Amino acid sequence: MGISGSALTWFESYLADRSYQVAWRGSLSFPHTLSTGVPQGSVLGPVVFSLYTKSLGSVISAHGFSYHCYADDTQLFLSFPPSDTQVLARISACLADIPAWMSTHHLKLNLGKTELLFLPAKGSTIIDASITVEGSIVSPFQSARSLGVTLDNQLCFSSHIAAITRTCRFSLHNIRRIRPFLTQEATQLLVQALVISRLDYCNSLLAGLPACAIKPLQLVQNAAARLVFNQPKFTHVTPLLSSLHWLAIAARIRFKSLVLAFQAARGSAPPYLQSLITPYTPPRPLRSASAGKLTAPSLRVPGSRSSRSRLFSVLVPRWWNDLPQSVRTAESLPIFRKRLKTHLFRPTTTEHCPSSQSVVTTVYLFYTVLKK
Repeated sequence: MGISGSALTWFESYLADRSYQVAWRGSLSFPHTLSTGVPQGSVLGPVVFSLYTKSLGSVISAHGFSYHCYADDTQLFLSFPPSDTQVLARISACLADIPAWMSTHHLKLNLGKTELLFLPAKGSTIIDASITVEGSIVSPFQSARSLGVTLDNQLCFSSHIAAITRTCRFSLHNIRRIRPFLTQEATQLLVQALVISRLDYCNSLLAGLPACAIKPLQLVQNAAARLVFNQPKFTHVTPLLSSLHWLAIAARIRFKSLVLAFQAARGSAPPYLQSLITPYTPPRPLRSASAGKLTAPSLRVPGSRSSRSRLFSVLVPRWWNDLPQSVRTAESLPIFRKRLKTHLFRPTTTEHCPSSQSVVTTVYLFYTVLKK
């Protein structure tokens, strides 16, 4: 890995000469030497494990797959045309090499937590084919969880929204039971920690969804605001949200997406997001060159308008260019967030609810979760 000198000595001292014992009903076993692994619960553990599994990336890339790793979770991605007849063989070959790599590195593929998800292009049929790995059959799922987000094979996120709504309402129910014993400030802290944080988690994935799709989340936020102020069920929530300085759900989604756009435009976002953002350069010297705008791709391409309207590279630049210049040209991220939130508190029109076909993705994508 290129680590040498004092740094290598530190790692060696940290990992070497470790042992473990088992305590049971007052008895203690003899110590046993640990020759592999990292201390669980340690700060360095995830970093060292990621270094240890770095060579897995070359095994995956050799089969033409893209991948993301988070600790011991590995996600494989493959985009292919519907006419590709060899895709199942490619997937099988890749998944055959991964257990072999794991065996040489003292790891084991957890096939019970391996999931296969096909996302069909508009007008294409869903592939219903299974993959065999080490004698076990992995069949396609209609949905799969990725770091707490439920991805469905139509990317409409209905299952994800339903799960968030169910969890948040359970938390609100529990807080409501002890509300008579809480102050308004304590209730607000509990609601923000247990409910609002869940509404905000990965909410940029919901960008472009119709208002009727995210309405359950808005109803949860309305109930949370009424609970903070201890108001009855049908109390008007607009002044309550304003008092709490909470943006509505649609505005929170736009806020998170535009923050990612700001980071991508400034070069502090991950490379795969930066590649989706292109600063606007006029064909000749104009005053708009210093306006901080982004290039918004044209929607006049083969295929329907709705099939591209949810793409980050299309939707977010259009939102960005609608911002006032003072917001787009903010000097830093904290200033941008402050100005953006003030801007989004202005009244906006509600988008109408199109048909469910407007949220169908345009590519095939292969997804699986591998665990240690």
